[in-house]
Formats: sequence, structure tokens, C-alpha cells
Amino acid sequence: MQHIPVLLKEVIEGLAVKPGGLYIDATVGEGGHAEAILEASSPDGCLLGIDVDEEAIKRASERLSRFKGRVALVKASYTNLVNIARKEGFLQVDGILFDLGFALFQVEDAKRGFSFYLNGPLDMRYDRASKLSAYHIVNRLPEEELADIIWKYGEEPKAKRVAKAIVQARPIRSTLELARVVEQVVGSGGKIHPATKVFQAIRIAVNQELDNLKEALPQAVELLKPGGRLAVISFHSLEDRVVKEFFRQESRDCICPPELPVCMCHHKATLKVITPKPIKPSAQEVETNPRSRSAKLRIAERRP
Repeated sequence: MQHIPVLLKEVIEGLAVKPGGLYIDATVGEGGHAEAILEASSPDGCLLGIDVDEEAIKRASERLSRFKGRVALVKASYTNLVNIARKEGFLQVDGILFDLGFALFQVEDAKRGFSFYLNGPLDMRYDRASKLSAYHIVNRLPEEELADIIWKYGEEPKAKRVAKAIVQARPIRSTLELARVVEQVVGSGGKIHPATKVFQAIRIAVNQELDNLKEALPQAVELLKPGGRLAVISFHSLEDRVVKEFFRQESRDCICPPELPVCMCHHKATLKVITPKPIKPSAQEVETNPRSRSAKLRIAERRP
């Protein structure tokens, strides 16, 4: 089953994709958004696709093979966005996209350890070369630190009880083992699987998703030409909060605390917010692609 890119029409319109433009897909995944950007920027627009997952780069390469000469794909972390772009000749670009959702192939591969429905090892790494895995977090962290991760990144109300149950059940070796331990504490019967928030928290911690996003967003602004657009699709409130706050801060001149009588920061606005409220999928899109239901798209434009 081919990946269905979320909010595709809205992304292309939001980035104002035009023929001959330069674009960066910082989370290229299986190449769905990248394909549409390359089509809309025909005949001579170019795209740099970046992904930390080697399998994603392979899949995107196959999907985008017809755009030979117009696309460069790099396996790397978007925390190195400026250096990668400089090396590939993508400076002063017209648009940059971050799609922060994980790909279907990652969830459906039990060996990757992302799913609480499939039995697999406690992995959850996007970058298979990374040393930190879900096994380490689940089995080696102190109870207090584990509880903090589950609360901070999963917003799980029973974080302390879950962490205690995990520590008592160690060693936990598989995704289904972990899911069972969590379910015994959280209970079942809600709208979402009882292990959803805990798995989200561990995945974020393994891949340092929020810290990496905070590191990458200023680099994206640096690469945009005046009038260039930055589009970010998030899938949970923690990510959306990071993006919203960054856009808010970068759309203002002074960011000093209000109690200061005069500006001491000398900060100058770099962005104009295009979407005061995030764009969400239509009911029709959610019906066609249920995984899109929690997506939020925010767009900003680089000031002169």
C-alpha cells in the first residue's frame, strides 16, 4: 500500500509552489509530498529530500526516480539542515516542509518496534544507526526518570504508576509485553489504545523529536529567501506547541519580558504567520485516510 501524504493540496498551496523553485522536504519519508512539489514546480524546479531513515530514502528514491536531475536525497538528520543544504546547493530556497508524522512502513514493520499491535523488539529508532533504543529506556532508566518521560512526552495522567509497573516487570523485551504492562495500569475501553501515550513518549525520547525540531526550525528560516514559505505538519499537541511558539516568537520584533521598560534583546521579526490557526484535514480526507485526523498544518513566510 502506497503512503498517502497528509494535507497534500494544502501543503502545495501553502508553500506557493511555482515552476523553477527550490524546495526542501526535511522529512521526505516515502516521497509523497516531494512528488507533488516536484510536479507543481515543473519543468525545472528542484527538491532536496532529507530523512534519517535509510529505508525512507530508498522508498523515496524509487518514487521520485522519474524526476532525475531535479531531486537530491540525503540520509541525515534535519538537525544538520543548513550544512546539508549548503553542500547540495540549496541556499535561498522558496519553501521548506517538515512532515512530523511517522510513515506507514515504519509502523507496519514489527521489527521496528513502533506498534503496540504487532509483536516486535523494543526498538522505535528512525535512525537504525542510533545507539539509543526503546529497550534502553524501558529497561535501564531509573523509575523517576522513566515517569518523567511518560508524563512529559506522552501526557499520560498515570505516568508514575505506569513507570512503577514497568520497573517491576523488567526485563521487558517486546512491544506486546510493554503494551500489556501499560494496559494493566491504564485500563481499556477508551477511544485510543491504552498504550498509545506511553509508546508516543518513548518514541519521542528515543528519537529526541522535540529537541531536534527546536534545533531545526531556526535553520529553516535561515535558508528561506524573502517571501519563501515554511510549512510544518504536526500530529500531537507537543509538536504543535513547539511550532506555534516558534512562529509566534519569530513574528515579533522585541521578545523581552514585558516587565522590562526598554528592549534589550534587539530581536527582529523573521517570519510572517500565514496561518493564525492551524489547517486541519477535511472530513473527506479523514474518511479516506483516518491517520490524518490529528494532523495540523502551520505556515509562515520569510520576511524581507
